[in-house]
Amino acid sequence: MAGFILARILQAIPVLLVVCFIAFLLFAFVGDPVAMMAGQDATLAQRMALRHALGLDRPFYVQFVLYLGRVLHGNFGLSYRLGQPVLDLLATRLPATIELSFTSAILALVIGVPMGVYTGIYRNSWLSRVFLTFSLIGVSLPTFLIGILLILIFSVWLGWLPSFGRGTVVHIGHFWTTGFLTVSGLKALILPAITLGLFQMTLIMRLVRAEMLEVLRSDYIRFARARGLPNRLIHFGHALKNTLVPVITITGLQLGQIIAFSIVTETVFQWPGVGFLFVQSIAAADIPVMSAYLVLMAAVFVLINLIVDLLYYAVDPRLRLERRTLAPAR
Repeated sequence: MAGFILARILQAIPVLLVVCFIAFLLFAFVGDPVAMMAGQDATLAQRMALRHALGLDRPFYVQFVLYLGRVLHGNFGLSYRLGQPVLDLLATRLPATIELSFTSAILALVIGVPMGVYTGIYRNSWLSRVFLTFSLIGVSLPTFLIGILLILIFSVWLGWLPSFGRGTVVHIGHFWTTGFLTVSGLKALILPAITLGLFQMTLIMRLVRAEMLEVLRSDYIRFARARGLPNRLIHFGHALKNTLVPVITITGLQLGQIIAFSIVTETVFQWPGVGFLFVQSIAAADIPVMSAYLVLMAAVFVLINLIVDLLYYAVDPRLRLERRTLAPAR
């Protein structure tokens, strides 16, 4: 197991280096940090002194190595727009994004998997047709339109739920905040979580349905029926278990996409997460925040892929058997 984890980490290092290089290029080709930080009234001497302090007068490769060193120490510089350390900004905004993303992912799993199982077992029922029609709507409509429609119905027309913000939050520790412990926080979370998780829910439903239909036609399911096993054991003990590997794949990748691409949902609902911070940084050409966001999202994807690989290893015994077979004899 340790060798398996080490191999995955070594494979992820080149990916992180490429992302860091792309994030570093933002400083070189997107705007002039000296002009942004010094202002229009700065003299030439002040600009040159600031350029030297930032290390911009050094060779390109030296600047990149210094940038990697700062990233490894968690130093992403100061925000041009807010004048605060970028790491502190991300730390205060990250709890909101994690809370929204994991709630959306849990909703997608809790609702999508049972819907997929039902439509796979009872594929000709009227309720299955309703679920499939609903899934087409969830896949076809863009995220921002779904969010606007939910705001129109539940906030403007009915007045049940808030249309923006995170509600009242409770501070836990130095920087972590949560809305799970307040009524207004839970109400503010409902619409963004549904908006962000609807596409993933329909995708999981269709994947589980397709896998269930394929597994139910397999020989070992026919053998289980011939043995007289009850349908509940066949459907949930044998068929559903063998759909876990592709479901884990999609769920892991979709969780990374939910965190990385929650930008639209956070912008529509003015949700104070890292995605909304990234949009504000683009509008102000706040390069340190933009580059830190890219590095953070790359690290999130790498971590999630590692967790997915470990779940593969735990769920699918064929991988463990193959690894033992390929291991050199001692």
